[in-house]
Amino acid sequence: MEIISYVKTVAREGEQLADIAERAGTDSLVPTCPQWRVADLLRHTGSVHRWATGYVAQGLTERAPFPDAPELVGAELLAWFREGHATLVRTLSGTSADAHCWTFLPTAPPSPLAFWARRQAHETTVHRMDAEAALGVPFGAVDPAFAEDGVDELLTGFHARPQSRVRTAEPRVLRVRASDTGAVWTVHLSQEPARTVRGDADGAEADCTLTGEASWLYSALWNRQPLAGPGVTGDAELARLWVDTAGI
Repeated sequence: MEIISYVKTVAREGEQLADIAERAGTDSLVPTCPQWRVADLLRHTGSVHRWATGYVAQGLTERAPFPDAPELVGAELLAWFREGHATLVRTLSGTSADAHCWTFLPTAPPSPLAFWARRQAHETTVHRMDAEAALGVPFGAVDPAFAEDGVDELLTGFHARPQSRVRTAEPRVLRVRASDTGAVWTVHLSQEPARTVRGDADGAEADCTLTGEASWLYSALWNRQPLAGPGVTGDAELARLWVDTAGI
């Protein structure tokens, strides 16, 4: 995906998140993030937006402290969130594609700007789902190609890091298939961080296979809806392991 597509997604999803959060009310519980209320969701996502903006706008080349969110409530908190989101969108839109700054995933797009645009597009989309859960409405549509991209970032990026807790005592293989886009990932699990290979041509036999539309895989692998049902075949314990340990 091109940077401009990610930036448009950040803009749209952030606006939707704020509007849905306002409808839900900042005191509403967020079922997809236990112990959070909508106020916590806005503070977290607003801080992430400002954190990302700092790297891109200032060209920071080392990890910076995560900013604290103010203890605002109600309309003031929503205004604070919207201000930070708008600044992020302006920064991503107005920065040169060859700008340099710190990034943090082992597999990433070809430039730091592309990395942050992609990361914030998925960050904001997933948290838009959290706002919808708080309001009690179904998740809005996620474009299949964008969902595929988000699954790829999660599998080849986040869970390739030492911080990932998705581990197995003995080597196991989890295969993920997007039925609408044709994308396939083979996830090799062990006592080490997961090693994900795109495709299924490495000859590894899957112990468990997750099959479904890319948007379902996207929300389920981010633990925003149950990773269960007819899309899970083989050893369902691996799906349960994911639910228990894959939180970011």
